[in-house]
This record gives sequence, C-alpha cells and structure tokens, in this order.
Amino acid sequence: MSHKTHLGFPTLSDVEHFENTRPMGLDELPRQHQIDREMAVIRTYHERIAKAIGVFWGHKDCTEYLQTLILNGGDGFGNARIGFRKEVVSALLNLVKLHQEQMR
Repeated sequence: MSHKTHLGFPTLSDVEHFENTRPMGLDELPRQHQIDREMAVIRTYHERIAKAIGVFWGHKDCTEYLQTLILNGGDGFGNARIGFRKEVVSALLNLVKLHQEQMR
C-alpha cells in the first residue's frame, strides 16, 4: 500500500486552494502610494513643479494648476517650456484623476 508524503511542496492538484497571485494593477494600489509614485516621477525631472503641486494638493485649484501644466507646457508662473517627457505627462494626468477623486 503506497502512502503519499508531502515534503513541503503542494501537489499540482491543490492549486485551486491557493489565492490568485497575479500582480496588483497600478490602479489597485492604495491612493497615497499612487500619488507618491507619480510625484516621484515629476520630482525627478521638475523639482520646482513637484513642490508647487505639493503646496496646491488638496485645494480646489490644484486640478486647474495640473491641467494648465499639461495644456500650456509652462509652470503657471510664467516659466515656459517646450513640453514634458511622456512619463511626466502621464504622471500629471494620473494626478489630475487622483486629485479629482479625492475632492469628491
């Protein structure tokens, strides 16, 4: 009579007992983690803009400031630029969404 003994690893037939282990989507991360991640991208390339966003964050004018950055390419203080890197634009767009959700 054969008796199976597990040596620490489950058999493949036990797979249905395990939780789904797929990686968490970026939109599933906690909101503050998402904000921090996007701010780190902006801070990497535009320290002054990141500081300004930090000051405006949580105020109703923050969304308008972020949209002005995206649409005008400047920093809202008269300092023009020729646009942003794609990762910065993506971070700014995500911050607009996160700020609007927070202000609801």
